Amino acid sequence: MTSTAYVPRVHLVGSIPLENSEAALRTAATLGSSLARIPDGETGERSNWIAWQHGVFTRNAQFRTTRSHRPQYSARNFLAIAPGVDPDDVTIGPLGYAKAAVDSYQVFMRLRSEGVIPDGTRFQVSLPTPVGVVINFFEPAARPLVEGPYQTALGAELDTILAAIPGRDLAIQWDVVWEFAMIEGWSSEAEWWGGDAFADIVETLAELGNAVPSDVELGFHLCYGDANHKHFIEPTDTRSMRDVANGVRQTLRRQLDWVHMPVPRGRDDIDYFAPLSELDLDDDTELYLGVIHLTDGIPGANRRIASAGSAVTGFGVATECGFGRRPPRSIRQLIAIHRDLLTAAHD
Repeated sequence: MTSTAYVPRVHLVGSIPLENSEAALRTAATLGSSLARIPDGETGERSNWIAWQHGVFTRNAQFRTTRSHRPQYSARNFLAIAPGVDPDDVTIGPLGYAKAAVDSYQVFMRLRSEGVIPDGTRFQVSLPTPVGVVINFFEPAARPLVEGPYQTALGAELDTILAAIPGRDLAIQWDVVWEFAMIEGWSSEAEWWGGDAFADIVETLAELGNAVPSDVELGFHLCYGDANHKHFIEPTDTRSMRDVANGVRQTLRRQLDWVHMPVPRGRDDIDYFAPLSELDLDDDTELYLGVIHLTDGIPGANRRIASAGSAVTGFGVATECGFGRRPPRSIRQLIAIHRDLLTAAHD
């Protein structure tokens, strides 16, 4: 590999489907200091992104199930606010994200003290945006009523995480998925925001980012879905992701530390990456492109890296949408691809 477009830096989006958080952390740590942040793998009940949040709602007497919805991350029933419940009185939580993070951080600290995880590596916690959750699990009429309470609950989870994990050790990633369904016109849920969905999406993402203290690293995973390894809509190019990243950077009141963008397996053409020539991130904001796919390995990654280099340089590499929803036996192969790309970048 002779291209200098990318740097020896990798990002793991979040999911690593192994038996538990220790196995995920140990596996990720083999990438060494080129991996600035290590997620706990979102193992166990969290292995299918937000599917486990459905149980949080069904255990809440303020909600009732209604009808089947489109099977994205789980084929479960939509929910609505139960009869007799005043929407202004709806409360949600705890959600479970804070407990999982605090428990995994204890494992992280032990592995770091044993020298398994390099000093200076941060513990990464990935959180969904409220929109992504309420669209998946609530019927349309309930969504604008539940979004606020869920955001409040998510804020409480974040506060608990911040109280338990020192800022110098922590990185928070917001997973931005359904917002792109709205931006691309695939989903009509944008109607609840009124006339300018894009502006409201950027403002909401900046609000979530500003909730993270400045001593904690902050990143955004921009995503087009990964149900059954398919996007809900194939991005035409990186234009929408560029616009969201630029908008969030301009609206945030704090440093943006990284942005991750997917690259579909079939897109190794220059046109896909061309909009990134107008990406306006600060010099110390890391860009990660999801050029790694298990199915075409190093050759495919190199083709995508070369094309991306026509528009942007200095980016790190990643998979398109984490390691989720794939056989655990494939994880070693994916890690090997990451490692080989790191080696090539040093050569």
